[in-house]
Amino acid sequence: MSQLVDRTIAALRAEHDVLADLVRTLTDEQLALASGASEWTVAQALSHLGSGAEIGLAPIARAAGEDVAAEDNQTIWARWDASAPRAQAEGFLEHNGRWLDVVEALTPEQRSSLTVDLGFLPEPVPLLTAVGMRLNEVANHSWDVRVAFDAQAGVHADSAAVLVDLLTGPLGFLLGFLAKPGEIAAPVSVGIPGGGLVIDDSVTVVDHLESPSATFAGPQEAFVRLLSGRLKAPYDNGVTVEGAVTLDDLRRVFPGF
Repeated sequence: MSQLVDRTIAALRAEHDVLADLVRTLTDEQLALASGASEWTVAQALSHLGSGAEIGLAPIARAAGEDVAAEDNQTIWARWDASAPRAQAEGFLEHNGRWLDVVEALTPEQRSSLTVDLGFLPEPVPLLTAVGMRLNEVANHSWDVRVAFDAQAGVHADSAAVLVDLLTGPLGFLLGFLAKPGEIAAPVSVGIPGGGLVIDDSVTVVDHLESPSATFAGPQEAFVRLLSGRLKAPYDNGVTVEGAVTLDDLRRVFPGF
């Protein structure tokens, strides 16, 4: 598990560096463009990531033994929502960078032993779960920003590989929130790059699948975007599903966030 923690944190750093390089070049007009999240502008997508980093910093810092005071979530969201687009973009750079600095400074022992009280789950979770949930947010919303300027953009390959590994274990519970298995009439198993997707009364991602009833033909990053409702035209070029279900069937199972 310690290796997966390290891979997750490394993927988060790479995501930040790529997105930060882009954000520093954006004009006010570009910040106002529609993002890949249909209801948000580019600046609003960055605001979501920035506010999430600000909110998420205190629980991890406290788990590491720091005495950290923080505003309540509603106050933080209201402040970000009221900010101008340029301030939202600059705030993302500041707060996401600060979150990463704290996480990257954790010792190997802390990375393997810390539990984090995120405040919205029934009990504290291992650090791996906390940083994995953050990667799921960052990878998908980074795509939302980048696709506004590059229609061929994808979720970064390293992030996609880590997320598939996480979904077979500590992040598997997220599928209970993301998926609507009742949209499929009969149980199916779908071969995916690096594993499989099983849909019956619930939805699970597994690391191996014998004799799937359907096959997802596309890269891992496209599968990650499927789970978050982002594998839609015109961003689905070359992706096919053959067998017992169609790509449209799977899209109904994963309406997105």
